[in-house]
Amino acid sequence: MVQQPQPQPQRPGWWRDAAIYQVYPRSFADGNGDGVGDLAGIRNRLPYLADLGVEAIWFNPWYPSPMADGGYDVADYRDVDPVFGTLADAEKLISEALDLGIRTIVDIVPNHISDAHPWFRAALAAPPGSPERERFHFRPGRGADGELPPNNWVSEFGGVPWTRTTDPDGTPGEWYLHLFATQQPDLNWDHPEVRAEFEDVLRFWFDRGAAGVRIDSAALCTKDPALPDFDPASDPHPFVDREELHGIYRSWRRIADSYPDPRALIGEVWLPDAERFVRYLRPDELHTAFNFDFMTRAWDADQLRASIDTTLDLHAPVGAPATWVLANHDVTRTVTRYGRADTRFDFAAKAFGTPTDPALGLRRARAAALLSLALPGAVYLYQGEELGLPEVEDLPLDRLQDPMHFRSGGTDPGRDGCRVPLPWSGTAPPYGFTRQDVDPWLPQPAGWEALTVEAQRADPGSMLNLYRSALRLRRSTAALREGRFSWLESAPGVLSFRRGEDFGCLVNLSDAPVPLPEGGRPLLASAELTGGRLPVDAAVWLG
Repeated sequence: MVQQPQPQPQRPGWWRDAAIYQVYPRSFADGNGDGVGDLAGIRNRLPYLADLGVEAIWFNPWYPSPMADGGYDVADYRDVDPVFGTLADAEKLISEALDLGIRTIVDIVPNHISDAHPWFRAALAAPPGSPERERFHFRPGRGADGELPPNNWVSEFGGVPWTRTTDPDGTPGEWYLHLFATQQPDLNWDHPEVRAEFEDVLRFWFDRGAAGVRIDSAALCTKDPALPDFDPASDPHPFVDREELHGIYRSWRRIADSYPDPRALIGEVWLPDAERFVRYLRPDELHTAFNFDFMTRAWDADQLRASIDTTLDLHAPVGAPATWVLANHDVTRTVTRYGRADTRFDFAAKAFGTPTDPALGLRRARAAALLSLALPGAVYLYQGEELGLPEVEDLPLDRLQDPMHFRSGGTDPGRDGCRVPLPWSGTAPPYGFTRQDVDPWLPQPAGWEALTVEAQRADPGSMLNLYRSALRLRRSTAALREGRFSWLESAPGVLSFRRGEDFGCLVNLSDAPVPLPEGGRPLLASAELTGGRLPVDAAVWLG
């Protein structure tokens, strides 16, 4: 048994209202000067995160991986990819973060593994019907010579989710299922070895001090064993939100609860049916899950209010906390999205050349920050959002790496634009991310000198200082931890609510300034207040 780092004393249920910072390791900070972010770089920047005021860090995968999908093609769940460092570096990072009062959440990817994983290599080397292949979904093809895929499913990345193998004699063989990239074969969760493996992986990281896990594609793992054709108009879904998932997560919850300081299970659950979504949050399943409904809504008062109401109403009966997310490593950055005519996020609508107004987007993103941080529950902050970084939409095509771009035939910009390395200091790339003479793994744009951490620390009105002030108030204001949420009467296009008896939040999404309520004392505003009025696309916290 590995000696566990001892977490700093904290309130039970820290995950219910924590401010959690998402780190995409390749793009946060480079400690060894090779142009790729790593664990040494993160460790060096831990004081920055402590000063920002976050209480936990969720790390995107740091495991050994060929990086066919940004690390979500995992070759070994119990080690660290050499590009990021070593397992010992991860253990030091977890421990040093705990010393600063910051907990660690690791990413677990249960739906699929890398085609470089020993299990899949063994499956390819074994004949059809072998035990090695039973951990995956291998099937003969259809058609006279098996030349057609086994069913009509569509990949989550677009296209056919089946790839045909080649037998040792060079002839075409069986097909294997991969709901994502070709290099990400899906696991068979009806197989007891798959279930036992991931239970052991949970213990491996919990024993090293991880405070929780974020579960990637949590609603996709189990499949209809028959792998039938699928007609969305009439058939039950063969691989989304299947009932067998709940038994898996109940077993994980028992493991998480077995630790003296119980660990947290956080699901990535993309479901359009909110009532189906909340079933994953029953008291013996996941602790919490990402609220994608709020993140994808337009900058519109009625839509946001409806999302807030639905979220709080659905979470209440199961006693689970809501979560509030504006962005992550998969979606268009908030500043860019909110500057567009259509401010929703929709994977299907992503396209090159969509116009945006950066100043408008920044103004709205500042207001959205105060809105999300004032709502009851936990909040997730994607790295660079606290700097007001825009989506980088002019990356050279020969530098793009995201498989979503390539599988779309080049029509989808992919997700690389929100994964560009952070700017820390200086007036030109690489802005302190890596050594001055090194080109980062994704190029940073010219013109980011005003967005660096160094520049924003010196600017009282910067996005960084807005977040720092808001997170400090959030931690020190009892009403923002425990205060009951209630809407207040407001004009059309305005959101006004109270937390407890002595804290209020006003967000103006209308087309004209609105007066501040009488007796309210401004604590923090996203824009300058003039004449006792809140400008358009602005928010204010009131005491």
